[in-house]
Amino acid sequence: MTDLKARRKQLVARLSELDERLHRIEDQLDEAPNPDWEENAIEQEDDEVLESLGASGLTEYKAIRAALARIKAGTYGDCSKCGEPIEEERLDVLPHTPLCSECATAAAG
Repeated sequence: MTDLKARRKQLVARLSELDERLHRIEDQLDEAPNPDWEENAIEQEDDEVLESLGASGLTEYKAIRAALARIKAGTYGDCSKCGEPIEEERLDVLPHTPLCSECATAAAG
């Protein structure tokens, strides 16, 4: 398995990126609405996209925090459902995943 220090560093870096992105989204959503009704309508559509991106980012943020907690607890890399090791290739793509491929597939289906 990849060195846990390297994996932790990767997760912390991604957490920092997400934190910055979520703050930018929040700042944009807090901007005063445009008084021009046509521009306001466009901004409302943009806000919906930003809210969706924010929700997605928040979900990933929580998953990364949970992965960091698993590192601290010594359970990182073990599937939280079946207890088997999570495939290294899967952790390379989704370092915050709590599930092995088999359990993730079963959960999605």
